[in-house]
Parts: sequence; structure tokens; C-alpha cells
Amino acid sequence: MIHRRCAAFHRPGWYKRKLVKKVQLITDGACLGNPGKGGWASILRFGPHKKEMFGCEAHTTNNRMELKAAIEGLRMLKERCEVEVVTDSEYVMKGITQWVPGWKKKGWITAQKKPVINRDLWEELDEQVARHNAQWVWTKGHASHEDNNRADELASLAAREQRTQM
Repeated sequence: MIHRRCAAFHRPGWYKRKLVKKVQLITDGACLGNPGKGGWASILRFGPHKKEMFGCEAHTTNNRMELKAAIEGLRMLKERCEVEVVTDSEYVMKGITQWVPGWKKKGWITAQKKPVINRDLWEELDEQVARHNAQWVWTKGHASHEDNNRADELASLAAREQRTQM
């Protein structure tokens, strides 16, 4: 007879299951003019570890930079993780959680029968999200979320100075 506490170890394939790392990704985008010089920033947190990264584009929009921040942050994760993605962008939040499944079914056409704007980045984000178990959390921008405020600083710096740091 198998003792109840050990029963999990007697299920086929139990040894193949890996513990999944739980990380937090905080993202933000900025644009000087819209369109204009843009910057994005991502902050990854895993336990006591923190990694900040940012990048820029010379001529872009704020929405593209918000998307790029999430894409690049997720891309930095080298293995499947449980990721809590914190964003202050309702565009990104609603897009990835509500709109993308419908757009994919309709061949990347909106409810207004028009091509999806920023499709290239939505497809990239969808691909990166599929690699992980992601939960999306919205936070109010420029409020009391310390890491969101830091991401905003970094994205603004990247836009202003057209600098990248990975």
C-alpha cells in the first residue's frame, strides 16, 4: 500500500515536472510627441533579484513602446515561468487579455473590419506570452507603484536620450 503523502511520487511522469520560477515583470513606455522619439522599460523581479532594461526608437508611438516593453521583458526570460506582468497601459492589458484571441480568429481584423494596428508587435507579444504562464495586472500610472514609477523614469530617459540598456 502506498502512503498518501508519497502517492504523488508514484504517478507516471512525476519526475519530469519542474518547479516553475515565479517572476514579476513591470513595464512602461514613453513617447516625446506621438509619434516621436520613444522609449520603453522593463523591470524583472525574481526573489531578491532585480534587472532593469530599456530601449528606444527614433520615430514611434506610445502604444508601440508599451508593447515593446512587455515583449522585451518576457524575451529576457530564458525558461518557462509564472509571470505577473504589471502594466499601466489599458491598451496592452485589454489587447492581450481580450482582443488578441478574437483578432487571431478573424485573421487580424478588428471588429470595425480594419487591419489591426501594431499587428507585428501584437504577434510578437502573443508569441512571448505563449512561452509562459502570464497573469496581467493593471496599475495606475504615475501613482504609488514604486517599480512602475521607476519603469516610467527609465522609459522617459530612453526616449529623451535615445539610449538602450539590456
